[in-house]
Amino acid sequence: MRQEPPFTHDRAPKIGVLLVNLGTPDAPTASAVRRYLAQFLADRRVVEIPPAIWWLILHGVILRVRPAKSARKYALVWTDAGSPLLAHSLRQKLLLQGALGERLKAAGLAPDFALVELAMRYGNPDVDGALDRLRAAGCDRILVVPLYPQYAASTTASAMDAVYAYAQTARRMPALRSIDCFHDDPAYIKALAAAVSAYWSKHGRPDKLVLSFHGLPRRVLDLGDPYHCHCHKTARLLVAELGLAPAQYAVTFQSRFGKAEWLQPYTAAVLAELGRQQTGRVDVFCPGFVADCLETLEEIGMEGKQTFLAAGGREFHAIPCLNAQPLWMAALTDLVVHHLQGWLAPPPDAAARAATLARATALGAKS
Repeated sequence: MRQEPPFTHDRAPKIGVLLVNLGTPDAPTASAVRRYLAQFLADRRVVEIPPAIWWLILHGVILRVRPAKSARKYALVWTDAGSPLLAHSLRQKLLLQGALGERLKAAGLAPDFALVELAMRYGNPDVDGALDRLRAAGCDRILVVPLYPQYAASTTASAMDAVYAYAQTARRMPALRSIDCFHDDPAYIKALAAAVSAYWSKHGRPDKLVLSFHGLPRRVLDLGDPYHCHCHKTARLLVAELGLAPAQYAVTFQSRFGKAEWLQPYTAAVLAELGRQQTGRVDVFCPGFVADCLETLEEIGMEGKQTFLAAGGREFHAIPCLNAQPLWMAALTDLVVHHLQGWLAPPPDAAARAATLARATALGAKS
């Protein structure tokens, strides 16, 4: 069992909000990427191959070859602030804490009545450490917010696996809530549309907008995972908000891994075909990523651009993700507040508790 944080009877309980994103290596080096991939690819939610077979493939082949190649890609997008995903996610955490504090203050509550922490499912900051910090700060109720708009077992469920694994080691388990998806949340859709519209107002409009979502093996759709449907609903609502006709956009899936069939059409194949058609300009936007990362900056912004231009396309634009866009942060704040309903009532003060106890005692004496 974990060491429990110090407890006092007069401590006012607080609420914790745990943001969880996928993860990132600590550095753009082969050794750091190897540690990250060893954790990521060992997750049974991520790779559903019999463990004994997959262990041989992972440790005998993948972790010997892939880390150096991936490290070179990470080095292309690494910034002075470190990992782009981590930098954007930390900014989101700080902005959410500030916005939530303002909402609490307006409701007559202390701004620190609800505290926000960030965790990565793989790598650092880890889930266990983030939950330890929330509990040490007095949070006995925690809302978990996986930052994946579209539900998938390999992302959302895996994040919750880590939280539940932590809870199994806690003597005083916190009350837990979670958000499973927000793919069709109106404020999220408007934030996506605002990000695209703002980019177009500065750079003009494309001949084709490609909405690229992270891919998954095709078999997960047959097994009941709603991810594919969630992606298409997000795309449908987004293009309606933008006022686009069917011929003006395409929905694709990126980041294919291995030889099995994945959700189609593949982003790289669509970009190559648009290039062969000598499309004047293509813009790619990734609605499933709330923060720019390797998959958006390198895979789309660099590899995707090269694929399109080499095939004959003329102009390529990668539209930045939501990151710290104001409408997105407002949407995230609204989402959190909505799921905290019933938890945001102020705890009774000592005088009120004493008065309630006295009345209950008096009523008991008369009965």
